[in-house]
Amino acid sequence: MSEVTNETPIEQLIGQRREKIQVLREKGINPFPYQFERTHTLGQLKTTYDSLQEAQESPDLVQTTGRLMTIREMGKASFATISEGQERIQIYLRKDTLGEETFLLFRKTFDIGDIVGLEGHMFRTHTKELTLKVLKITLLSKSLRPLPEKFHGLKDVETRYRQRELDLITNADVQKLFKLRSALIFSLRQTLYKEGFLEVETPILQAQAGGAAARPFQTFHNALESNLFMRIAPELYLKRLLVGGLDRVFEIGRVFRNEGIDTKHNPEFTILEAYQAYADYTDMMTLTEELISQASIACSGGHEILLHEKPLSLKPPFVRASMGDLFKQYTGQDVIQAWKEGCLRALANALHVSADEKTPEHKVFDRIFDMKVKPHLWQPTFIIDYPVEISPLAKKHRSIPGLVERFELYIAGDEVANAYSELNDPDDQRQRLEKQSAAKKAGDDEAEIADESFLTALEHGMPPAGGLGIGVDRLTMMLLGQTSIREVILFPLLKPE
Repeated sequence: MSEVTNETPIEQLIGQRREKIQVLREKGINPFPYQFERTHTLGQLKTTYDSLQEAQESPDLVQTTGRLMTIREMGKASFATISEGQERIQIYLRKDTLGEETFLLFRKTFDIGDIVGLEGHMFRTHTKELTLKVLKITLLSKSLRPLPEKFHGLKDVETRYRQRELDLITNADVQKLFKLRSALIFSLRQTLYKEGFLEVETPILQAQAGGAAARPFQTFHNALESNLFMRIAPELYLKRLLVGGLDRVFEIGRVFRNEGIDTKHNPEFTILEAYQAYADYTDMMTLTEELISQASIACSGGHEILLHEKPLSLKPPFVRASMGDLFKQYTGQDVIQAWKEGCLRALANALHVSADEKTPEHKVFDRIFDMKVKPHLWQPTFIIDYPVEISPLAKKHRSIPGLVERFELYIAGDEVANAYSELNDPDDQRQRLEKQSAAKKAGDDEAEIADESFLTALEHGMPPAGGLGIGVDRLTMMLLGQTSIREVILFPLLKPE
């Protein structure tokens, strides 16, 4: 049974495989049957029969499934490889064992990419390879299209993202990565459950998109005849639950921001947000350390990892440093004070940071931090105490005027988490959000909005609280050593072909 060459047009190959389907149907064989009873997965076969010695065959009759990945014809026998998830195993088919009709049907109508059910005995070959001696083979799904680069895996990056299913079939490491991502998210949930948090779900379609400084996606609801927005954060709804008496809540879900795409940003991404009544941002630091340290253990078995060939320790406690002190350390200037005095643009120019007159001051501030401070933050570091101007939802600092009780956690030069002592003074919150709304009307499309439903809820009384947000995709990138966010999202957004 020979596969057509790479030069064969895909339409011709699909036609040939459709002809094989017709042959099977004419013989009364359904190429797409409904089910198959199996006794073992491929992984279970390897574990159960790993003790078999050379040339030893097990008397056990086993049934398993897999996708044909390679086929090697050898006269009256064939060797093939099947895969399932990250596991692969060799199978051995003989004409005298299968029967002439079945053996010839296999050679004439089965192709690489087909999914098969198998029944037989496990044995170990003279070359010490664990192998399934096939007594019966059943076609479970006939593939019409060939697998890409069948001996080398799918390599083209664009194709890998657009057709992730092929990436998963041909690249075992990709399957492993997404299983580890699942283990990471499971670990986050376990930690929060252990701490008494309740998992909730809040609306994705919202009348107003608040809770973050970001540009939303807009849609239209026909029945309601209303414009709606895809959420940019679950924060405001989660804090309304604190008002309602649920004192520890969290949500892990997708948020949507109509912004640029690069190696660190995807328009839809996964976020964890957690809110704890009667806590503050210092409690959130402790919770963050526990979440990330346990996630590290789930992914790598410990706290010490090697990221891009540099050692990184995720063992608590993490370093804590004030934003003002870090600015002084790496620029020699009091950047926060320069902003208060109206000298921020001049300072930015002196530091060779681009800042034209059209750039909002908060973005100039961010650029100075990104260029001068962020590159130095390799080991986990809580950057604490931010200017009130860039933190409209955080409570004012209890002892330092002009600042708020907020931190961002940076690891390996990237922001991974953001948290506050949550603002629960309804009048202060209203004033700050109205100021943000004015900035939005003046042209800052990433400014916050004054969400009247949220403000009304605050007026009923929200307990003092700490709130935390963690970018799950960025955390996954860091723990699994990836340099692009698209590598850790199964189906990242791409420009339509």
